[in-house]
Amino acid sequence: MRIYPFRALRYNTAKVPLESVVTQPYDKISSAMQQSYYDASPYNLVRVILGKKFDTDTEEGPNVYTRAAEAFNQWRKEGILQEEPEPAIFGYAQRYTVPGTTEVRERRGFICLGHLYDYKEEVVYRHEQTLAKPKSDRLNLFKATRAYCEQIYMLYSDPSFSVEKLIFGNAGGEATNPPDLAVTDEYGVVHMVWKVTDPHVLSLITGAMADKKLIIADGHHRYETSTAYARERAAELGVPDSTRPSQIEKNANESPSNKADEGSLLIAKPAFPEAAMMMTLVNMDAPGITILPTHRVVFGLKNFSVNAFLDKAKPYFDVEKLQPTAKSDAVTDAENLDTAAELLAPLNATQGTAILAATAEGNYLLKAKPEAIKQALAGLSEKQLQLDVVQLHKLVLEKLLGLTEESIRQQENLRYLRSASDAVAQVARGEANIAFLIKPVTLAQLQDVSLSLEVMPQKSTDFYPKLLSGLAFYALD
Repeated sequence: MRIYPFRALRYNTAKVPLESVVTQPYDKISSAMQQSYYDASPYNLVRVILGKKFDTDTEEGPNVYTRAAEAFNQWRKEGILQEEPEPAIFGYAQRYTVPGTTEVRERRGFICLGHLYDYKEEVVYRHEQTLAKPKSDRLNLFKATRAYCEQIYMLYSDPSFSVEKLIFGNAGGEATNPPDLAVTDEYGVVHMVWKVTDPHVLSLITGAMADKKLIIADGHHRYETSTAYARERAAELGVPDSTRPSQIEKNANESPSNKADEGSLLIAKPAFPEAAMMMTLVNMDAPGITILPTHRVVFGLKNFSVNAFLDKAKPYFDVEKLQPTAKSDAVTDAENLDTAAELLAPLNATQGTAILAATAEGNYLLKAKPEAIKQALAGLSEKQLQLDVVQLHKLVLEKLLGLTEESIRQQENLRYLRSASDAVAQVARGEANIAFLIKPVTLAQLQDVSLSLEVMPQKSTDFYPKLLSGLAFYALD
């Protein structure tokens, strides 16, 4: 993987307090969160990554994208955003409590520019399918602002912890140096950043990553959008397609003209700005990674019948009706991650593949019948057949409920929720026909599927915590 240090734009904390301007990633911002961010500061990043839309907006403008560009450019002019004086890579650690437990973990990574590769190059791997709407939205935003304001979360493997030792001084525990900045988000997660500018250390880090392959953890939509943008810009500039380096002259992008002289060492930079984007790279061999499930809520089905659905499910699942829980109807806060333990207990206690179906007539545990499912989903690999989320999509949603791949991709009858209690509450309030709660995909399953060039359904994973948006920016101009 080709990575690059960069001269990041960063918030000027002498003018704005960092805690008032940073946000969760755009696709995790609810309407209530959006408003709270607007209220927190006129310089809050939400105005760029997820601004408010108005009835008077037009395609030509003014609209949410033109307002984002205006805000971003104005902040640069006012010195709210300042460019770093020299290229850097940023160590990034997140200390958090695992939802539903008292366990404290720390996840370490580093922020850099990462080259954008076509998936066919087998350098960057995806693990799930994408949705149509977010990619169009992000492309419009990238073109309007000419900047990347959020990082993609990438995984790599390095059992020797070589990069962690260079950045943090050790492979685990407390970093040997205090962070340059620290901020606590609304979930109580402490985000810490270290700036690394020593050219020798930067060279060692880029060298250590040269043979690494990456798996996208979070940010499939932004990665695919940015890769398409890189191809588009290459065509406009009349230069080779940088996303397919194996198809062009070897090492063409590593010529001296594509390097910046920093002291006695040369530091590589992208062949053109759009050839890379901002990423946070995390070693999957290190402790601290947490994956949560993303639950599904189905709505808008005509003549839906719980009994009819269960009858269709019984050839493939052993169906068990569960006792009602005190929490399942009482808790409706989608942002509270600690309330679903009782609700999910029967599911998590089940060995093998299982799905919890929440209906207006009660909750049902569906335990997979492996042979029946294998026959029903003939053609899928063994890796896919073992995944709860694949059985849910390919068998339950498509075969039993009649949803199509396209309707799922367009989210016509489907919502994705992190909170199990909120998913159940939507059914109880009559806002949905049925909710499906699932167990999380494991890191080993994700790695196995991705490196086999297979993909899981959309939103199969929910890595926690999310990368904080606003710690650094990559301006293309």
